[in-house]
Amino acid sequence: MTRLDLEDTNFSMRIPDYVSRVERYMDAALPAQNMAPDRLHSAMRYAAFSGGKRIRPLLVYATGECLDIDPDRLDMPATAIEFIHAFSLVHDDLPAMDDDDLRRGRPTVHRQYDEATAILAADALQPLAFEVIATADQLTDSESRQLIALIAHACGSLGMTGGQAIDLESEGRALSVGELATMHGLKTGALISASVMSACCLAPNLQGSSFDAMERFSRKIGLAFQIRDDILDVEGETDVIGKPSGSDEALNKATWPALFGMDKSKRRCRELYESASDSLDAFGEAADSLRFLATLIVNRVQ
Repeated sequence: MTRLDLEDTNFSMRIPDYVSRVERYMDAALPAQNMAPDRLHSAMRYAAFSGGKRIRPLLVYATGECLDIDPDRLDMPATAIEFIHAFSLVHDDLPAMDDDDLRRGRPTVHRQYDEATAILAADALQPLAFEVIATADQLTDSESRQLIALIAHACGSLGMTGGQAIDLESEGRALSVGELATMHGLKTGALISASVMSACCLAPNLQGSSFDAMERFSRKIGLAFQIRDDILDVEGETDVIGKPSGSDEALNKATWPALFGMDKSKRRCRELYESASDSLDAFGEAADSLRFLATLIVNRVQ
């Protein structure tokens, strides 16, 4: 049973509008496909518009709804975070990393183009994310600095990139619960958390226990997201999850199901979801959009 049924909130009806909104801003920020160097720009667009669910931008907008922030001020962090996410996926798929041929049911960027172009496309998406925030008229200088610092930390060596390094070093090794949680918290959880906390940067009155509650929610749902990913890699079908099922096992990766079994993995995912939801109690019904996304994350099939 879920704490919030997927039909119990109107946020599901607003998702298409939010996805269209962030994709308009992404399209405007990306160089035109026919602008030189056109192959690079084509690859950047291929990576950015690969059919993803846009969970991270949706978390930005949902947090904004909870904190009563004008969506016009959320567009830039939502766009920037999705560019960072796209950059990370291109790198994850490279032969030097996971060597994947499929991403979201399509050839990965290095397969569609070539390895060098994929690396350059990812490298260009990362600074573009920060340019989007630095040049945003909707944000004050102080807000831009906070957002840049938050996102940079989330994707650096103490965040997503560091988590990927630990992931590679851990192949074939047995990790403890704490070690695996740390790796997942950095590799996936850091950017999920930044998605929530980026909206918090634009809410000057959010302080003390309320700020701490939002931070707890962001960290716990970020870890639940990655455990659900691990579960889907075992149980999911390639044509549904959009990448080869069992790829983690083939690489002998340290995952929750591999180390602790499927039952414990599902139980831990559920515990994190419950705890994350509890963290939102202080916000009452205003947090229903976030509760909806938390439910979606732990029940998703792709």
